[in-house]
Amino acid sequence: MNRLKGKLAFITGASSGIGRAIAERYAEQGANLIITSRREEKLLEVKGDLENKYGVEVNILLQDVSNPEDVRTGIDSLPENLKKIDILVNNAGLAVGMTKIHESDPASFDRVMDTNVKGLLYVSRAVIPLMLENNIPGHIVNIGSTAGNAAYAGGGVYCASKSAVKTLTDGMRIDLIDTPLRVTNIQPGMVETNFSVIRLGNKEKADSVYKGIEALTADDVADTVIYATNLPQNVQISEITLMPNHQATGTNIYKEVK
Repeated sequence: MNRLKGKLAFITGASSGIGRAIAERYAEQGANLIITSRREEKLLEVKGDLENKYGVEVNILLQDVSNPEDVRTGIDSLPENLKKIDILVNNAGLAVGMTKIHESDPASFDRVMDTNVKGLLYVSRAVIPLMLENNIPGHIVNIGSTAGNAAYAGGGVYCASKSAVKTLTDGMRIDLIDTPLRVTNIQPGMVETNFSVIRLGNKEKADSVYKGIEALTADDVADTVIYATNLPQNVQISEITLMPNHQATGTNIYKEVK
């Protein structure tokens, strides 16, 4: 049963990768969208593509989630009909390099935490009250990571940020227990997108991360988000961890390198 048709989904970091795939899956289901990113050209490209393919309404919002004023004014500027948000997907996130904590540029700490943790908080703080004000039986989905379950070499700050996502998601669920809102943490393992290219600054290095294993795709993660949010209202999935075959934990991975 399609319970998503006609709903309004707000997706951060939707110009590429997992966010774009999530936007497409919702559009396929007949949901209307608000998609956000810092890249207007990419957002316009996604908007045109999805509106042409699926006939849904796609609204773009230029937004840097790490800037609280940018988030607040952007969401405040939405017309009243676009403030009736049914689904919030906090997807925007990044990682910077694979350097040991004591050797890292301190500016990278702020960049990761401001986007992955504070950005999630700023957007949630702006959107959740709208859901409650409109008495919407909505859903908040936070995109975490298996990195949030255990640290790995060179990823301490990123892992800490995704651990925070896990705990914040649990906190939201507790805070909203007496409301119609459901809250889910989606924790992907290895997903092959441009994420690693941005992180490592080199496509060849990024490709080597996935050599020898068939990683998840952005579509796999998007399908999982759709599944969780399409369930009957009495069903709340608190957390889903998905990994490719041959990955057992965030750091236990078997690769067949020929």
